[in-house]
Amino acid sequence: MTSSAANRRTSLSAFLLGALLLLLLGGAAAVWALNRFPQVAQLAGLQPPADALVPATQPRAVATVPIGPQPLTNAVPVDALPATEARVATLEARLARVENATSRAESSAGRADALLVAFAARRAIDRGVALGYLEPLLTERFGPTHPQAVATIVTSSRRPVRLDQLAADFAVLAPTLKAAPESDSLWQTMRRQMGDLVTIRRADQPSQRPIATYDRAVARLNSGQVDQALAEAMRLPGITAAPAWVGNARRYIAAHRALDQIESAALLAR
Repeated sequence: MTSSAANRRTSLSAFLLGALLLLLLGGAAAVWALNRFPQVAQLAGLQPPADALVPATQPRAVATVPIGPQPLTNAVPVDALPATEARVATLEARLARVENATSRAESSAGRADALLVAFAARRAIDRGVALGYLEPLLTERFGPTHPQAVATIVTSSRRPVRLDQLAADFAVLAPTLKAAPESDSLWQTMRRQMGDLVTIRRADQPSQRPIATYDRAVARLNSGQVDQALAEAMRLPGITAAPAWVGNARRYIAAHRALDQIESAALLAR
C-alpha cells in the first residue's frame, strides 16, 4: 500500500512537470512565430493592418493671395476731410491763444518783478540807506542792459545823499552863497554892488540878484527839483565856496537819473 501510493505521487509530479514544460515551449514558439510572420499576428488580431499604420495624407491648404488693389478698410471718407481739417485748424488756433496768454502772463510777471526791484532801490536811495539785498537783485536784473546806471546807483547807496540833507546844508551856506567871494578884488566887489542897485531885464526873465537867485534855488530844493536848484545855485556869487554841496547835489542828480533809467527799463521789460 505504501509503495503504490508513492508511485502514484511520483507519476503525478512527472506529469505536471511535463505539462509545464510543454506550455513553456508552446509560448516560446508562439512568440517566435508572431515575430517571424507578421501576417499571423494580424490574423490573430494582435497587430493592426499595415494600411492602418500609415497616416492618411491630409490635403494641405494653399493660401491664395488675391491679385489686384486691396480695399482700404480704415480709409477716411472724402466727405469727412473738410471737417477734420476744420477741427485741426480750430485746435491750432486754440493752442496759439493759450501760448499767447502764457507769454503775456510771463511778461507781466517779469515786468512786475523788475518794477518791484526798481521801486525798492529808489526808496533805499531816498532814505539814504544801503541797498543791502537789493544790490545783487539790481545787478542781476538790470546789469546786463544798463551797467552804468546800476553802477551809479550802487555807488550812491554807499555814500547816500538825502534831499533834506541838501536843503539843510544849503540853508547853512546861505550867507556864504549870497556874499561875494573873498578872492574878488575891490573893483569886482564894487561893480557887483553897483549892478545890484540897478538891474535891467526883460519881464519874462528872472532876477539875477543873489537874494532872488537863492530864493529860487531854495524853492526848487523844497519841491525836489535838485537839478534846477543846482542850476540856480551856480549863479550865486559865493558858490565857489561850497564845492562839497555842489558835489553832493550832482551825486544826488546822477543817482536819480539812473533810477529813472532803470524804472523805464522795468516798464518795458518782458
